[in-house]
Amino acid sequence: MHDRQSGARPRGAWQRLAGLALCACMTLGACASHEPPATTQATQPATAGVPAAAALPSWQDGAARAAILKFVAEVTQQGAPTYVPPEARIAVFDNDGTLWSEQPMPFQALFMIDRLKAAAPQHPEWRRNPAFKALMAHDSAALAKHQKALLQLLAVANSGMSTDEYDDSIRTWLASAKHPSLDRPYTDLVYQPQLELLDLLKANGFTVWIVSGGTAEFMRVWASKAYGIAPEHMVGTEEKLTYATRDGKPVLIREPGIDFVDDGAGKPVGIFRAIGQRPILAFGNSDGDREMLEYVTGGAGPSLGLLLHHDDAAREFAYDRNAGSARLDKAWDEAQSRGWVVVSMKQDWKTVYPAPKANGQ
Repeated sequence: MHDRQSGARPRGAWQRLAGLALCACMTLGACASHEPPATTQATQPATAGVPAAAALPSWQDGAARAAILKFVAEVTQQGAPTYVPPEARIAVFDNDGTLWSEQPMPFQALFMIDRLKAAAPQHPEWRRNPAFKALMAHDSAALAKHQKALLQLLAVANSGMSTDEYDDSIRTWLASAKHPSLDRPYTDLVYQPQLELLDLLKANGFTVWIVSGGTAEFMRVWASKAYGIAPEHMVGTEEKLTYATRDGKPVLIREPGIDFVDDGAGKPVGIFRAIGQRPILAFGNSDGDREMLEYVTGGAGPSLGLLLHHDDAAREFAYDRNAGSARLDKAWDEAQSRGWVVVSMKQDWKTVYPAPKANGQ
């Protein structure tokens, strides 16, 4: 759920979902590709006892990989002026488009739309709703006229149940749903080079957090297993919840609406509230991550900002400045002046996804 304007009010999150649903009705296509800003060459020291040549094996031996290895080595070298104690080695990663794919839209939005369709038999009145009819007919022109009605439907279809019930529905969906063009389960679409980077950071005393425009509730169901990151280390957009008793049991009930938008200018706020200190490494991929990178690299002491550039239409997708969602524009322009490293998926990654699992294992 990227690319909101800074300071967006909670209502904007639902408006964004309506816009993403509109995108789903349009033909999937690649955006124009641009050359990323140049990154600074760096030496490649060994890290945590692993020779530099063996670290990050799915990364090409280029400037981006070298910058990462150099930073990790410098902040972990005791006695060096760049040394950072383990308790301050905090890294934050965006999720959609940074740790796994996000096209044709963030996968949570696809899940919410599927929930709307599944709930339709219990709501025969929706058949007369022009937004529902447009969504079912994949009529993007009609859907564009009824975005407000669509977001109301999404809110209803994804609320009213307990958090436990909603978690179960996410697990069920992930167990069977496949990407519309890549024909793989969504949880297969995590990035192999990023899994290696997460492992490298954790091996060097970093605490890793996910800071996503999606909801923490959605991520916690699957992301701990996928990334090896504790559920309590996931910061995201917060939906409305109320406490209730059902069948004699205390539960939390999902209500329509958003309490906090963890995107754009909301990400530094979410980081401070959840972590309580400024991280030293941030990795994002869109303008929705710009303020997070500014905040992380704007502190005293060593820091590293990274942006993933989706420029590989052959192996994944290509989109940046003109993307309908997850636009990389302002942050890209800032990268060179602020010293952020722009990672080219096409040039810096030997592979994108892990090998398909045999027999679904």
